Amino acid sequence: MILSGLAQRLARLAILLLGVNALLFVALGLAGDPALMLAGEDPTPELLERIRAEYGLDLPVWQRYLVQLGRMAQLDFGVSIYTGQPALSMALEQLPGTLLMAVLSMALTLITAIPAGVWIGHRPEAASRRFGAALTAVAQGIPGFVMALVLIQLFVVRLGWLPSLGYAQPAAWILPSISLGFFLAPKLCRVVSAGVAEAMQEDYIRTARANGASMRFILWREALPAALPAAVALVGTQFAFLVSGVVLIETLFLWPGIGLLLLHSAQNLDFPVLQAICFVVALLVFAVNNLADALLRLIDPRLRPATQ
Repeated sequence: MILSGLAQRLARLAILLLGVNALLFVALGLAGDPALMLAGEDPTPELLERIRAEYGLDLPVWQRYLVQLGRMAQLDFGVSIYTGQPALSMALEQLPGTLLMAVLSMALTLITAIPAGVWIGHRPEAASRRFGAALTAVAQGIPGFVMALVLIQLFVVRLGWLPSLGYAQPAAWILPSISLGFFLAPKLCRVVSAGVAEAMQEDYIRTARANGASMRFILWREALPAALPAAVALVGTQFAFLVSGVVLIETLFLWPGIGLLLLHSAQNLDFPVLQAICFVVALLVFAVNNLADALLRLIDPRLRPATQ
């Protein structure tokens, strides 16, 4: 059973990587000719031919695709067209920055959204809870980059309390984390509050109340676990979104991560680096989704495969 499940996951991973590679190959082929950018202004035909031959751009399309597949199987994505560094190494060097932002933002999302969701879902008919739910719905419609611009204007430009560039010091982590947390927390809060509100109507909650259980025990030991499967599924999706590279946030804060490298590589048509980034991101998203699935099966026994 375990080997069968592992084989299925590996097969899905192979299909994912092949699909991402094919889509990227088509997209890059439509983006333009990198030889024109490398050659500069007014290139001669001889120079263009030499550049295309050097980077394999003169091969037929099908042959270039097969070469690309073979290199991907060997984890060889070539070197950057502009820096000459190995493309995969460049992507992996930027990965810690994106993971740091993802972990900080997700932690802030969890410590704010879960208590708020439990509070709103406990008594959704109360006026204060209705106001909180309305505020959450409004916050969900505000993009993270808008909050980032507001925070930069307030805490960096006007007050000068916090730095806005890079992540060399912990103080620089605050604004990007708040920007993304503000974007992610409202949706998680609504999912948790809906799950808690539904659980509070169940018979086992009424039985616990009748037996004299404290409201704190009922909320955190009975109602919240009922809301966890939907919350875990959403958190897995949100974390996959974060590790896939938040381009706008990383650009606004000049945060050295996958997103910023992706933007620069796309602007320069640096095909090898783009391919390496997409490969790394696909692996990360696959790993995060499988981890979320494992947590869901651990939380909800109904999702576990039936034993023979």
